[in-house]
Formats: sequence, C-alpha cells, structure tokens
Amino acid sequence: MNALVELSGTHVVHKARSGGLFTRDRVYALTGADLAIAPGETVGVVGESGCGKSTLAKVLVGVQAPTRGTVSFRGRDLWAMPPAARRRAVGGSTGMIFQDPSTALNRRLTVRQILRDPLDVHDRGTKAQREDRVRELMSLVGLPRALADAVPAQLSGGQRQRVAIARALALDPDLVVADEPTSALDVSVRAQILNLLLDLRERLGLALVFVSHDIQTVRRMSDRVITMYLGRIVEESPAALVTDRARHPYTRALFSATPGLLDPIDPIPLVGPVPSATRPPSGCPFRTRCWKADATCAQEMPDFSAASAPAHRFRCHHPVQEDESTRDLVRRRDPMEAP
Repeated sequence: MNALVELSGTHVVHKARSGGLFTRDRVYALTGADLAIAPGETVGVVGESGCGKSTLAKVLVGVQAPTRGTVSFRGRDLWAMPPAARRRAVGGSTGMIFQDPSTALNRRLTVRQILRDPLDVHDRGTKAQREDRVRELMSLVGLPRALADAVPAQLSGGQRQRVAIARALALDPDLVVADEPTSALDVSVRAQILNLLLDLRERLGLALVFVSHDIQTVRRMSDRVITMYLGRIVEESPAALVTDRARHPYTRALFSATPGLLDPIDPIPLVGPVPSATRPPSGCPFRTRCWKADATCAQEMPDFSAASAPAHRFRCHHPVQEDESTRDLVRRRDPMEAP
C-alpha cells in the first residue's frame, strides 16, 4: 500500500539565541528521520521531553518545513510545491490536535465559529452546508448542540478538547496527528477522550499519529510504535512487541519505567540527564546514558537493523537480545551505571 505521508532523510535545525547578543546555537530538533504512514494505520510516538516528538508531528502535517530531506504527501514533495498548492494538498487532508485546548482554541470565538473557520478558509460548501457540517461535527464528538454559541471559557477541559478534535476533523482529513492530546486533562476525562479517538479512527478510517508520554496508552492504541531519542528515530516496532521484545536499550528503559498493575517490575535506571540538543554526543546519542555503550558507540551512529519480526527495526550497535525479558534485564543490571 502506498504511503499517505513519508519522510526521507528529514532534518529540522532551529537557531536559538545563546550567551551573546549576536551568537546563535543550532538546535537539532529532528535528525535524519525516515518514516512512512500508511492510510488507516495508527502510529504511536514515544520518548522523553525534548526528544523531537512535537517537531515530528508538525513536519507530518506540513506546519514545520524541513531544513533538509523530503516530506512527501501522496507521493508529492510538499516543500517543492508552491505555497498555495501545499496548503490545498495538506490543509484539506490533515488535521492536528494540540496538547492544551485552552491555548489551541481562540477564546473569543464561539464553538460554531471555531468549527466553521476551516470550512470558510478552504471555501467548502455553501453557508447552509457549513452550518450543517458544524452540527454534524458536534454530534460526531459528543458535544450537545446547545454549546454551539458557547466560548471556550464556558466549557470544561474535556469539552474544549472535543471541540479541538472536531475542528481537526472539519475538512474530513485522511491523517490526524494528536500531540499529547490528554496531558492537560483530568485523569477522569482522559479515558473518554482516548476512547473517542479510537472510535473516530474506526468510523472514519483515519490514519492517526498519537504522540504521548503515556507509554502504555500509546502501546494499546497503536499498530506501530516509534521510539525517539534526541531528535532521532531509534526504533520502530509493532505495538504488540514493544513492551518485552524491543531491541533498543532506550525503548526497554522507557517501558520499564511505566508502572504495571498486574505484573510490576522495577524500572531500568538511566544515569544522567538527556544531552543538549545543541551539542549532541558523537555517534549514538544514547551512549552517554546506556549501560551497553563502548568506543564503537562513540564513533558512529548505527544504521537500522531488522529484527526477526516484520516491520521491526532498530539502531543500536549492541541491542538487547530478542528473547531477553525486561525483568531479566533489571535483575542483571541492578544497579546500572552509564559509562
């Protein structure tokens, strides 16, 4: 099946002001990303804060231009298109749900105006058809019609996120990227929003990219899980295998740190802070915190290697063995010390 959106050797480098007035550091937000999203699949993206998850999300929906590399949408290079053509190609076929609905929604507009705005911008249908679409969208995400004239301040956090989801769906997109869509919500509301996203994915046949710190939720919601570290994709795994058959040490450490109610284990400790994205380590960026690192890891970034399972690949010179359980890793490496 042809990819809906595909990244090839994609880099994003920002310039940030450093110590002096005229000096700027380079921030390596995304480095050499290769990724394809198929129609209808759900891809989860995990990693610590600052690993590049949100940058990847913005690149996928055409909000962030790559510094190098290509972003293709249905086989067409997005950033080789004229701006108007790019807006038509991406704007009408992708939607994005942001982390905090309190800041993502215009506080001065009513729910009706917020949902109608994408239809107005892209000149979809007549005025009457747009009003019908607004009512349809509110019903789709479980919002009472009586809230159409409410402003965001009059809504609960869960209702605001439902408005944000409805807005992302306004133009009937093929791809929706959800960037930490539940992190700003109360725990009691999170399950409702996650179940809504799962239901919408099934009903509408959406491709969904789900970015989250909630690693176990990503595993349950996704077909495939992407692990990112310091701007790089370091592992791709089928969701069913990511907990105990991941090959990259960082992926194992991430999932070990998530509490399990039925079969809890101690987390694999990682010593030291995440390195700076302005001065990433040579070779493998994870080597400064990895208990397996040696001189080879400092010299070169490993290429992707294929695991035995289809659609499972990783970048590591000294991967965890496929049959080695995370519990055994914890038992043998306690305490662990990075070199």
